[in-house]
Amino acid sequence: MAEAKTRPTGQEPVDFIHQLPENRQADALKLLEIMAEETGEKSVMWGGSIIGFGHFRYRYASGHSGETAKIGFSPRKQALTLYLSYDLGAYENELAALGKHSRGKGCLYIKQLRDVDEGALRHLIRQAYSASGDYFDAREAGNER
Repeated sequence: MAEAKTRPTGQEPVDFIHQLPENRQADALKLLEIMAEETGEKSVMWGGSIIGFGHFRYRYASGHSGETAKIGFSPRKQALTLYLSYDLGAYENELAALGKHSRGKGCLYIKQLRDVDEGALRHLIRQAYSASGDYFDAREAGNER
C-alpha cells in the first residue's frame, strides 16, 4: 500500500505562516489562534501547507489505514481552506450563521476572516472537532455516510 504523502512534519506552523504573502499572514495567524483555543490542541504542519490540530488513526473496511489531523486549514492563495469534516452538510445551521463563505463536500473556503462571524466560526470548529472521528468510525464499521 502506498504511504500517505500528507504526514506531520517538523516545521513550525508559525514559521510557515511567516513565509506567506503579507496579505495572508494576519488571517492565518488569527485562524491558528482560534483553532488552537477551540480544540485545545497544539498545531502541527501536515505536509507542506496544511496546519492540523489533533490526530487519529483510521482504518476503512477495505483495510486501508492511515493517520490524519482531526481538523485543519491551509492558507491558500485564493482563500483560507478549512478541513473540518468529510460532510459539511451536517453543519447547515452553523454555516447559515457563518457569513460569506463557499464550500465543497468537506472543505470550507473563506476569503477573509472579516467576512465571517467569529462566534459562529468558533462554534463550527468546536462542533467539527468533537465529531471528527465519527466519519471514520462509521467507515470502519462498514457504514458509509
